[in-house]
Amino acid sequence: MNRSAISLTVNGAATTLEAEPRTHLADLLRGGMLLTGTHLGCEHGVCGACTVELDGAPARSCITHAGACDGASVRTIEGFAEDAVMAALRAAFTAEHALQCGYCTPGMLITARDVVLRLPEADEARVREEMAGNLCRCTGYRGIVRAVLRVLEQRRSAAAVA
Repeated sequence: MNRSAISLTVNGAATTLEAEPRTHLADLLRGGMLLTGTHLGCEHGVCGACTVELDGAPARSCITHAGACDGASVRTIEGFAEDAVMAALRAAFTAEHALQCGYCTPGMLITARDVVLRLPEADEARVREEMAGNLCRCTGYRGIVRAVLRVLEQRRSAAAVA
């Protein structure tokens, strides 16, 4: 097959990779860049394990063609190491027992971060609705929802003090 050059900014670093037209972003990230925090679950865009941030919004990398991302900014779970919101979410996931096997966790965290930043006044029902697109076979979701609500409340409390 014909390979095309794809220029991306991944986790803040500009890079150019070659890929076949049928290559999905998840495969490019995992195979081409060895960023294995992006997990592949269903490979149909249903489970959310492959969620990355694409130009600032969550995206299912298993159904996104890499070529369509030429010039885009991509952030994988590895790219959030210094992110304060992600640090708060990681701590809340731990405190609320929101993870077990960990397979869904990277996609859950990226989606949860989006919820926290986009919907600062979200209540439990809205958090459940927003997180419903990410599947978890282990936790029953209660801890995940509690963790997101914990971070939302922390941020509301901090804003009230400021």
